[in-house]
Amino acid sequence: MGTRGALDVEDLLKIVLILVIVILVLEVVGRFVAILASISGLVAILIVALIIAYFLDYI
Repeated sequence: MGTRGALDVEDLLKIVLILVIVILVLEVVGRFVAILASISGLVAILIVALIIAYFLDYI
């Protein structure tokens, strides 16, 4: 009856630390995806230009 919880304070701090690291990793991945999404139009134009150059025997 006298037990309040089975987890120690150190275990709870480890869980919080892991969650903060996960949030930071997701932020970095989100920014990387946003950068890729912003240049996707430019990349698509570059790919089309390379295909046209290939068909016209410039490459």
